[in-house]
Amino acid sequence: MSRVDWAGQTTLVTGASAGIGAEFARQLATRGSDLVLVARRADRLTALAAELTAASGVRVDVVPLDLARPAAGRALAAEVDRRGIAVTSVVNCAGFGTHGPVHAEDADRLAEMIAVDVTALVDVSRAFVDRLRAGTGVLVNVASMAAYLPAPDMAVYAAAKAFVLSFTEALWAESRDSGLRVLALSPGATDTEFFDVVGNDAADGGRPRQSPQEVVATAFRALDRRDPPPSVAVGRANRASVRAVRLLTRRRAVLLMAAITGRAAEDGVARRAAA
Repeated sequence: MSRVDWAGQTTLVTGASAGIGAEFARQLATRGSDLVLVARRADRLTALAAELTAASGVRVDVVPLDLARPAAGRALAAEVDRRGIAVTSVVNCAGFGTHGPVHAEDADRLAEMIAVDVTALVDVSRAFVDRLRAGTGVLVNVASMAAYLPAPDMAVYAAAKAFVLSFTEALWAESRDSGLRVLALSPGATDTEFFDVVGNDAADGGRPRQSPQEVVATAFRALDRRDPPPSVAVGRANRASVRAVRLLTRRRAVLLMAAITGRAAEDGVARRAAA
């Protein structure tokens, strides 16, 4: 495969109002890609669009949309078609997590998480993949290091990201006969609003947080390769962890994560008690 001609792309980015999604938008604009920014918070999207247009001169369209709604991907495809926008690449960053044992979680919140992290990602991917396969763009789905191990106290989130990883790697294989590059991107704990939504700063297990810039730069390095991989973990330590996890029994793997998330839960209680 030849390198992606980003100046010839129109990239749709979900979850673009903050964090990794906003950083993808900034780095894509720097590379010359036109953009379609999607998220719930219209004010943030509009401000980001103005920033990117002024800085890079690219066309930026804004589509405020709650991806938890049913058939969100099909609604999104219909809207860009109505506007006459030819999307050639998609980056799915929208997602959120919660922290706590399943029996104590709010059932509606869990259903909303699955709707955004899994259902919408599949629906957006399916709504656009035919047109992406006809070109030479990319489909990036943001998974997580949580995809590689069951995570007590973040059970649904980790399971959702395991789905994203498996689904995207399968799409990679299905797209080998086309010009489309497909990548599952797995960041570790990243310095974004994620932990504000989770409601527990200690849910990172005390590990150093990556920057959104580092996460997105890793994605571009993978996509720029002649034969991009189906997935990539962000950071050398995380890539080593992925290899090491394959040597563990399932019992050891889940108990390892229980120890990490258990410490996170205790730290979170201590911090709230001290506040």
